[in-house]
Amino acid sequence: MAITREKKESLVNDLVIKLEKSKSVIFTDYRGLTVEDIDTVRDELRKQNIEYKIIKNTLLKLAIQESSLDIEAKTLDGHPIAAAFSYIDEVAPAKITYDFSKKNEKLEILGGILEGAEINAFSVKSLAQIPGREELYSRIVGSLAAPMSGLLNVMSGNTRGLINVLNAYKEKRCVIN
Repeated sequence: MAITREKKESLVNDLVIKLEKSKSVIFTDYRGLTVEDIDTVRDELRKQNIEYKIIKNTLLKLAIQESSLDIEAKTLDGHPIAAAFSYIDEVAPAKITYDFSKKNEKLEILGGILEGAEINAFSVKSLAQIPGREELYSRIVGSLAAPMSGLLNVMSGNTRGLINVLNAYKEKRCVIN
């Protein structure tokens, strides 16, 4: 059944909003994947609050043209497109799609959009290998805590040394008596 012109305009408008609102978008070729495979990818992405949509190429090209983004998206030609839209974490959709593409070679990463700029498939794969937001936060906290714990260790070292000297003196006096 054909989609009406009004429905297509509505879909294009929705895509424009999603493209402009997203921190990152990853475009994939889903050709050869089963419905179960697509559902698996979608479920993994959904856990991170990422939308995964199958999009008609013509509608995507219209949405890109109507958006404020300066993107050519020539790499998308000739591929059935599924896009992962992330509104919170820039790295998560790249990580999840890349990890899935390693398990299932039929999912091909074509490129994406990162903070309004077009990125190629190699950049998406490089982005996927960057630690996630939570891991980076934990590294920052560890880096901030390291000097404080080192200072605490040094400060308590003098006290510990004094206690060891006093204990040795006490044991020496007990042996003499």
